[in-house]
Amino acid sequence: MAPTSDQATRKIKFGTSGWRGIIGEDFTFANVRIAVQGIANYLRRSGLDKTGILVAYDTRFLSEKFGAEAAKVLSYNGIRAFLCNRDVPTPCAAFETARRRLGGTINFTASHNPPEWNGLKFSTATGAPALPDVTHAIEKEIHAVHAAADNLDVYAKPELIETVDPRERYLAALRDKIDLDAIRKAGLRIAIDCLYGTSREYLDLFLLDAGVPIKNIHNYRDPYFGGYSPECNQKNLLELRKLVAEEKLDIGLATDGDADRFGIIDERDRFVPANNIIALLALYLKRKRNIPGGLARSVATTHLIDDIAEKLDVPLFETPVGFKYIAELILENKIALGGEESAGLSIYKHLPEKDGILACLLVTEMVATSGKRISELTAELFEEFGPRYSTRLDVKMTPHLDEHLAEKLRHPPRELEGLKVQRVVRTDGVKLIFEGNRWLMFRSSGTEPVARMYVEACSPKELKHLVSVGRKLVFA
Repeated sequence: MAPTSDQATRKIKFGTSGWRGIIGEDFTFANVRIAVQGIANYLRRSGLDKTGILVAYDTRFLSEKFGAEAAKVLSYNGIRAFLCNRDVPTPCAAFETARRRLGGTINFTASHNPPEWNGLKFSTATGAPALPDVTHAIEKEIHAVHAAADNLDVYAKPELIETVDPRERYLAALRDKIDLDAIRKAGLRIAIDCLYGTSREYLDLFLLDAGVPIKNIHNYRDPYFGGYSPECNQKNLLELRKLVAEEKLDIGLATDGDADRFGIIDERDRFVPANNIIALLALYLKRKRNIPGGLARSVATTHLIDDIAEKLDVPLFETPVGFKYIAELILENKIALGGEESAGLSIYKHLPEKDGILACLLVTEMVATSGKRISELTAELFEEFGPRYSTRLDVKMTPHLDEHLAEKLRHPPRELEGLKVQRVVRTDGVKLIFEGNRWLMFRSSGTEPVARMYVEACSPKELKHLVSVGRKLVFA
C-alpha cells in the first residue's frame, strides 16, 4: 500500500539542509522516487527542466544507488540527468552545476549525521542551497505525488543520462584561489583526515599534485565512517590529533562526510574551534588579501566577527542558521567571507555553498604566508579583540520538553541567575544577549530531533556558568 499524504508530510520534509531520514525507515527507495518525481514536477512547472540536473552523492550506504534511481526518474520525465561517476564533495557539485548552467542539483548526502542516516538536498542553478520558498514548493509537489500515485514505476531513458566527472575542473578553480607557491615554500608538514568521505583524491590530491608532502588517514570509503558520525569535532579527530603529535606536524586538516565543513588541528595537537578559524580567516582575507565586501555570520556564530567588521569599518550581516542565507550575500558580491559556527564558510566570488576543502587550504595558506603557527595567530586575535570561548550542546527533545522550552522562550526572562538580559534576538530561535560579550541561544535543529544550545563567553569559567544556566532553563 502506498503511504498516505499525511505520512508524506511527516516523512519527506525539507529542514535546514534538505530532507534527511534513517535508511530503510524513512529514507527508502520508494520515498526517494516520490521525492525526485516531486522535484521533477517542480522543475517543469518552473521552467527549469530544459538544461538538465546534476545528480551527486556522498559515501553513505546506498548513496550511489539512490543517485542512479534519481537519474532514472529524471530521465523518465524527459529531464537530462548528469550523474556523477563517483561520490563527490558537495562544493564540487555546486561548482559543476553553476559551470554547466544546469537547472539545479539533487545531492544524496546527510552531511555529518550518523551513518544510519541519508539525505536528499536540492540546490538551485547557482549552486546555492534552495531557499525555503523553493523547498516549500517542492514539498507541495511531493505531497501531491504521494496523494495521487498508488505505485510509482518508472523506466530509464539512457539517452538522457550522462555520466560526468567534475573533479578536475573544480580543482582547477581552487588553484586560482590558493597561493600554492607560498604553501610549497613554507615547507609545512601537513596531515589530512578525510573521515572516510568525499574529499579523498580532492584535498589530498590537490596538495600532492602541487608538490606538498602530506600524511593521510581515512582516505578510503567506509559507509560506517569508522563507527562515528563523519563530523569534524574534537572527539572524531582524535586520530588526527595523535598523528600531529607523534609526527610533530605543523597542522592537521579535516573535512566532514561530504566535505562542506572543516576541522583544524594546530601544531600543539589541539582542536581549533570553527569560530576561531572563521575569525582568523576574516582578518586574513581583509587585511592581507584585501578582498572587498563585508563579513557575514549566522546568528549562532561568534561575535568576534562583529568586532572585526567594526574595526575594519565594513558591513556586518547576521543571518538565520543555514548557509543558504549566507549564499545569497555571496551571490550579490556583498561579503568577503561568510561563516557558520558549524564549520562552514565560503568567500567572495567563490561558491554560494559551504566549502570545507577551500577552508582547509585557506588556513594552510594563512599559516604559510604569515610564518606563524595557528596558536600564535589565535593569541594575537584574542589580544586584539578579547578572548572568546563558545560551545554548542545538543539536547534530545521529547514533545513535553519541546513545548516546555518553547513556552519559556515566548516570554524570555529579563534576568537569569544575576545575568541581566540586554537584548533578545529572534533571527532564528531565541538568543539572549547579556553584557560583556556573553550570550545564550536556543533553536530547533531542523535536521535532527534535538534542540541546539549555543553559548559564548569571555573565559572558560564564564562559559561553564552560562552552560549551567542554559541547562536549568531547559530542564527546570
